[in-house]
Amino acid sequence: MQANLTHDLPDYSAPMRLGVAIPQTDIGAEAAVIADFAHHAEQIGYQHLATYDHVLGANTASRPDWTGPYTSADPFHDTFVLFGYLAAVTDTIELSTHVLVLPQRQTALVAKQAASVDVLSGGRLRLGVGVGWNPVEYTGLGEDFANRGPRSSEQAEVLQALWTDPHVKYSGQWHEIPDAGINPMPIQRPIPLWFGGSGERLMRRTAKYGDGWITLYHQPNDHARDDFDKLRQYTEAEGRNSREVGVDVWVSMGDSTPTDWRNEISAWKEIGVSHVTLNTSFDVGHHHRINGTSLTHHCEAISVYIDAVGDLLSVPTQHRHP
Repeated sequence: MQANLTHDLPDYSAPMRLGVAIPQTDIGAEAAVIADFAHHAEQIGYQHLATYDHVLGANTASRPDWTGPYTSADPFHDTFVLFGYLAAVTDTIELSTHVLVLPQRQTALVAKQAASVDVLSGGRLRLGVGVGWNPVEYTGLGEDFANRGPRSSEQAEVLQALWTDPHVKYSGQWHEIPDAGINPMPIQRPIPLWFGGSGERLMRRTAKYGDGWITLYHQPNDHARDDFDKLRQYTEAEGRNSREVGVDVWVSMGDSTPTDWRNEISAWKEIGVSHVTLNTSFDVGHHHRINGTSLTHHCEAISVYIDAVGDLLSVPTQHRHP
C-alpha cells in the first residue's frame, strides 16, 4: 500500500543547509550539557542537530577481538527521548537522526514515537534510518539481523502510511495492521524519511521511499558524483522529481584549515548536495576529530567552523559572526 502524501514536497535544489552532530560520546549524557550544546548550535546558525543511535553496547571484556566503533563504554541517549527533551529546549533547529537503526525496532512504535517528537517540536523532525552493523543489538532486541535490508523497505511503507492516514489496513511479509492508527498524528504528513548507508539497494530504496540519502562518502570525488547522479536517475524512474530527494554528507575540521573547509563545502555544493553535517568527534579516513573533548572545546570549534563557511551556505546573515 502506498501512503497518502499530504505534505508540501520539498525542493532540495535550494542552497545547502548546515547542521552539526551532537558529540555525545565526548561531552557525556548530562541534560544541561546537551542543552547547552544545542542552544549554542541553534544560536550561531546551525540548521539541524544530528544524533546517532545505539541501544546496546557490547562488553569488550568478553570480546577481545571486537572491532566495532562503539562499546558499552560509549553513552547514547535513546533517540526519541533525547529529541523530546531537545524539542522543549530549542526553538527552530531541525532534529535529525543520523541514523536510527530501524529494523531492530517495532515499526508501529517508531511511527508513534516519531509522531510525538514531531508534534512536540512543532514539526522539526527529520527521521534518518539505516540497517545498522551491530548484531549484538539485534540479538538483544529480538530481531533478525539477516533480513534487515528488505524488512526496512516494508517498514518505510508502514511508517508513511501511519503518518498520513488516521486508520491503516496493511498486510505485508512482516507487518499486519488491522485497521488502526496513531494519535496524535505528526504535523508533517509524512515526516521526512531519509535513508543512511551505501550501495545499490540503498539508493533504490531511497529513490522509491525516501526524502533523502544520508551518505557515507568522505570526499566529494567522481565516485560520489556518479552515485548522486544515479540516485537522481532512480528517483525519476520511480515517477518522482529528483529535486525532492536530498543528499546529506558529513564534514570535519580536525587537522585541516578554514581554506580546506571552504573548498570542501564548495566541492559538495558543486555536485548537488543539499545538507552538510559537521562532526567534531569522528576519526574516519581523512576526517579527524578536534583536539579536546569538553563542551567548551566543541562549542568553540563549531563557532569557528560556521564563521569560516557560513557565507557559502544558507545560514541566515543575522547568525553569522563578524
